Amino acid sequence: MAADLARRLAVARGDEPADVVVRGGRVLSVFTREWLEVDVAIADGWIAGLGDYEGREVLDADGRYVVPGFIDAHMHLESTKLLPDEFARLVLPLGTTAVVLDPHELANVLGTDGVHWLLDACEFLPLDFYFMASSCIPASKFESPRRPLLSGDLESLLRRRRVLGLAEMMNFPGVVNGDDSELDKLRLAEGVHVDGHAPGLLGKALDAYVAAGIRSDHEALTADEGRERLRDGMWLLIREASMARNLQALLPLVQEFGTNRIAFCTDDRDPEDIAENGHINGMVREAVAAGVAPEDAVVLATLNPATWHRLWHLGAIAPGYQADLLILRDLEAFRPELTLKRGRPVEEIPQPDVPEWVKHSVRNQPVTEDDLRIPWTGGKARVIGLVPDQVVTKSLAAEPATENGEAVAAADRDLAKIAVIERHLGTGRIGRGFVGGSGLQRGALASTVAHDAHNIVVVGMNDADMVRAVQRLGELGGGIVVVDDGEVTAELPLPVAGLLADAPLAEVIAKSLACNDAAREVGWSGATPFLTLSFLGLSVIPSLKITDRGLVDVDRFAIVPLEA
Repeated sequence: MAADLARRLAVARGDEPADVVVRGGRVLSVFTREWLEVDVAIADGWIAGLGDYEGREVLDADGRYVVPGFIDAHMHLESTKLLPDEFARLVLPLGTTAVVLDPHELANVLGTDGVHWLLDACEFLPLDFYFMASSCIPASKFESPRRPLLSGDLESLLRRRRVLGLAEMMNFPGVVNGDDSELDKLRLAEGVHVDGHAPGLLGKALDAYVAAGIRSDHEALTADEGRERLRDGMWLLIREASMARNLQALLPLVQEFGTNRIAFCTDDRDPEDIAENGHINGMVREAVAAGVAPEDAVVLATLNPATWHRLWHLGAIAPGYQADLLILRDLEAFRPELTLKRGRPVEEIPQPDVPEWVKHSVRNQPVTEDDLRIPWTGGKARVIGLVPDQVVTKSLAAEPATENGEAVAAADRDLAKIAVIERHLGTGRIGRGFVGGSGLQRGALASTVAHDAHNIVVVGMNDADMVRAVQRLGELGGGIVVVDDGEVTAELPLPVAGLLADAPLAEVIAKSLACNDAAREVGWSGATPFLTLSFLGLSVIPSLKITDRGLVDVDRFAIVPLEA
């Protein structure tokens, strides 16, 4: 290290040639928002200096723009359905050079052993993976992961290199009310930082949440919510996920207040969405198209996420920073001509080992049509109402159709049946209910990706297809499936914890798109079908959700009966 630093200083002084000099480009200083016409001298993967330099290798960036590599301030790898090496192959060419993961999906299924495996699997990849220790396993008392993560589990994770702090505190009612279990977790955060998750929280309740030491939130949906978080001193992580698209609603705050304490994140993105629309670079592109200055948009994607997460060596092109650089043709598309990682183009990306024990995670009791029946004597039922392009839902009431004393799905009422089936310990627990707004006409959709406990979620128009879909998930060892009239019409196996594929990117995208197409063939008319489905079990996002323990009124934070 001392030798490397001594050489870097010699290159900075001009006493030795750099390994690489990027010459002729317009280099963005994220600190002053200036475009500098300087050489960038790189030594041993670090920036040694800006100015007039000689190098053993010269990279011609004539007429191009040179900006720091993009950083995702908060994301869940599991939502991409990709192992980390395949994810790196997808996003590095798009300019993402570092990400901060909350691996709580894997933690719900495999516990801390799964998180330690993922940390090891990411160790030698050219994309920098940083982690936050998953703080809410389960997300609430209404969910059933494999086992809870206790304070001792979190302490073991916080000792790992590249674990930066506590991940999103999703049990915001528990924090606001001062529950001992949540306060115990927050006490671990001394010396580290804590990400938040507080959808819809305002006023004194938000003040209590922030007073607990939580300093960021990616769940603001409106400018008013974002403004109040900024006024309370929080970092506003603007999210543009595949379903929860909040960028356009929150960009006015950048125009109003500037870039201070605001950063970009993707949270949950489908792989096909990234391939088609980009990753963080897509957010930068949309921000500029909406009127944000290019320099400010780049700061939101580079310096600011690095500052929030205390990654002091990332996010800028300046002496002493890691040489993660993007060379751009223009300031409109933001698709890099070249991504340099530690001063070099990315060539080979190694494949991590995937041991057998991270597979075979689907252990539910066999499900029959009798298990899904809902006896009904009349009256209105609580219905989960889908909200387009959002993870929040409405709590509705509607009269279900009935047959032979049972409440059943009915296309003419736009009511589909939903069930969540415990899959970790074989308890046989099943929550049953109805969903409105899916557009389903027939068939069934099922998935082992169901935030956050990742039990099986199945929605359908008849019990037989729902049972077949659940059976197929067991045969696959996890994944997503579409069934129509008893036949599996599309499927994507996700054998790693029932969350990740062990297949190449192109195959995952092709099968994921085929599942989306098959879902629309049976009538699905809302936003991205399986990402929508996956959030219907998340009991910490308003308003009405469902777990294996039943319907959850998130606003009241209580289990409620199906009868309205």
